[in-house]
This record gives sequence, structure tokens and C-alpha cells, in this order.
Amino acid sequence: MTTTLDDAAWVRRFHPAPHPRARLVCFPHAGGSASYFFPVSRALAPSIEVICLQYPGRQDRRAEPCLDSVTALADGTVEALAEWTDLPLVLFGHSLGASVAFETARRLQAAGTQVHGLFASGRRGPTAERDERVHERTDEGLLAELRRLSGTDGSLLGDPDMVAMILPALRADYRAAETYRHSPGETLRCPVTALVGDDDPKVTVEEARDWAAHTSGPFDLKVLPGGHFFLQDHQPLILDLITARVDAVA
Repeated sequence: MTTTLDDAAWVRRFHPAPHPRARLVCFPHAGGSASYFFPVSRALAPSIEVICLQYPGRQDRRAEPCLDSVTALADGTVEALAEWTDLPLVLFGHSLGASVAFETARRLQAAGTQVHGLFASGRRGPTAERDERVHERTDEGLLAELRRLSGTDGSLLGDPDMVAMILPALRADYRAAETYRHSPGETLRCPVTALVGDDDPKVTVEEARDWAAHTSGPFDLKVLPGGHFFLQDHQPLILDLITARVDAVA
């Protein structure tokens, strides 16, 4: 399959595979971009083809208006994935991306497209709500949060031009994450794996366990050493989990 013009805005496929067994769809965190998952794509190719979401308002989509709700991001993702459902789909989202992946999975399932697995990383379950208002802070307050979570190269945050480029998308993403509220509706039937760092200030283990209530399929919880971006230190294990899920499908 080649990338069509309609796909091009939302979907990045870094390592096209001639005969993949399944397709992993990756959803970035707040302020993140598709390129964050380039190492995952490289590691899983060619057996598993990885496609990564590029939300509006960042990098080559910087001129487009940002979307500041999980609902809008999921709606856009579902439309973009319409041409990519010829293989079994497994979804992986980190932080904000986990909520967008969950809502995308609900929409796909309701439309008759089976999702074969959801990995929800670094994000509390849909009904484990917090009153968070980072998106209402000043620009410096937003940047302070990035430094606290260690999700962005500190040298980039010292570059005024770079900061000016990332702030609009970052604020919109935080607004989407912090104003998201679960609405009754489709319960997933696919396996769900929640991943959480044991020192994550954004998610407790019990908040991660809330994901179990949102699927009738198998649920697994993996607690790993680290903070909000624990996954950077545990890539081999996470790749093994993804591969095992695909093996179960294929």
C-alpha cells in the first residue's frame, strides 16, 4: 500500500514493508510528533509495519490549526486510517496518545473494524479523572512542566525559535488531555495492556488499573521502573510485548 494524499497529513510510514503480518498504529504524547516512534518502526520492520500519527499544528503540519480535544483527534485519526485497515491493527498510545488511541479503537470497533490490541502507556484509565490545568498556565509554566517530566531535550527548550514553534501545539495537546472526559458507549472487546512507570507523577498504578474496566477482553498491567517517560528506558521489553500481541493475532 502506498500513502495517498489524504493519508499523508495524518499518517507517517517510515519503513514500508512488502508483506507485514500486522500494523501497529502509534499515537504521540502531548507536544509529541510521529517521529518520536521512528525507533519503534525501525525495530519492528519488516514483520510489523508501523504507522505513526502526526497531529495537526506541529512540524510539517505547523501551519494547520491545532486540535484541542481528544474527540477531534480521534475523529481525524479514524478518517485517516480508513485506507489502512487491510491488516490486523494494534494501537499504541503514550500519555495523551493513549486516550486518543482508546477513542479511536471505540470508533473503529463500532464501525465494524476489529482492533486486535490496545497498549495504553503513561496514562490513567478513562474514568480515573484528575483536575489538571497545566494548559491554563503561562508559556513558562508549560515549559516548566516539560522540564519536570523530562520528555523533551532540555537544550531545545533554551532555543526561543524552537519554543515558539512548539508552544501552540503543546498547549492544545494539554488542553485535550486535561479536559477529556469519558462518555458512556462502546466497550472494547480487544486485549488491553496498561503500562506505567512506578515513579510517574501523572499516573498512579491504581489509575492505570482503571483501564481494565474498559474492555471485555483480557487485561494486563505492567509496572516498570521510571517516571512519565519510562518507556525510553524499556524499549526492548515493550517491543517484545507488542510482538507477542501480534503473534497471538497472526
